Amino acid sequence: MSDPLDENFNPKTPTSLVRAFDAFPKTKPSYTQQTSSGGKWTIFLLLASFTLACTELRRWWGGETTHEFSVEAGVGHDLQINLDVVVRMQCRDLHVNVQDASGDRILAGQALKREGTSWKQWGAGAGTFRGGREELAEYREEDVHDYLGAAGGGARFRKTPRVPRGHEVDSCRVFGSLHGNKVQGDFHITARGHGYMEFGQHLGHEAFNFSHHINELSFGPFYPSLTNPLDNTRALTDNHFHKFQYYLSVVPTIYTTDRRSLARTLARYPNLESPSSGSDGLSVHPQRRSRNTVFTNQYAVNEQSHSVPENSVPGVFVKFDIEPIQLVIAEEWRGILGLGVRLVNVVSGVLVAGGWCFQLWEWAGEVWGRRRRRAGSVGVLGAGMGEKG
Repeated sequence: MSDPLDENFNPKTPTSLVRAFDAFPKTKPSYTQQTSSGGKWTIFLLLASFTLACTELRRWWGGETTHEFSVEAGVGHDLQINLDVVVRMQCRDLHVNVQDASGDRILAGQALKREGTSWKQWGAGAGTFRGGREELAEYREEDVHDYLGAAGGGARFRKTPRVPRGHEVDSCRVFGSLHGNKVQGDFHITARGHGYMEFGQHLGHEAFNFSHHINELSFGPFYPSLTNPLDNTRALTDNHFHKFQYYLSVVPTIYTTDRRSLARTLARYPNLESPSSGSDGLSVHPQRRSRNTVFTNQYAVNEQSHSVPENSVPGVFVKFDIEPIQLVIAEEWRGILGLGVRLVNVVSGVLVAGGWCFQLWEWAGEVWGRRRRRAGSVGVLGAGMGEKG
């Protein structure tokens, strides 16, 4: 009979000294038993570990997007407004104006361009959604990389398409960028001679038609590739005296994939003007350009439209309010070390939990088998005792 100590410490083997101090006890092969249920559990645990590991890898590769609100740093002075709208009226009959809460009035008609066009060239043909608003393209919040890629393109308005032969020039395209104070305000499109005292200017009511198609409405730096809630929307009416009202809540927003660099830059230049106000949005950066950061503005919109009496002023009215907060949407990636730790935790957790579940399964099966054997043995014993009596 061999000594159990000889199995762990045998001077004849070169690894006997290390094996003698093994802190992880091993079970002898003669004490183990392979079962079909154990093999099934092993396959199940391996598949679960592989699935969860792939999920962690996919999450790490795609990055993690975080949203953080804070009080906007710096002092905002001016705000750039980008507008591209087609109104179903002649250009000479429109009056465009901007007025803010400070009382300043901007003659937007002089800062914006006006070009005659045909209504049929913009969106679907008129005739549906009478007195309502139609959204031609669904708005969705894009990925951070989509914003970074879109901001790298040109910042120019597209040219007005030429009016084909046989089409009537019955609409006016008003487009361009203008600067105003970064305070609550509104801009509106009304008819010539209505809403403002203009000597000798009056337009007949039969020429009123404020059906419009919004191609672009954004605040801050002009990124034509980015989609805003009111972009590509259309509102129609057959009523000459109709009023369209839009209420916007503007939130300065920063998209970045380098949050640490952004935090250092904002902390270094805390007194500069808000980067979401200027024409480039990158005045806060010393290099004036950043491939990893985009400064823009998001806004939420509520709208209503209704007919008004003839003593009221019809038109398109957009009221906006600047929120005193700042939203930072950052996409970050964990390091390789963090990924390794998460993979180890996931796999080890599945194996440990699976081992406990397997033991409970085997214990439950053993208890159930004992009860069945006891039930069978009681029946035999009872029969024997009955015959003896």
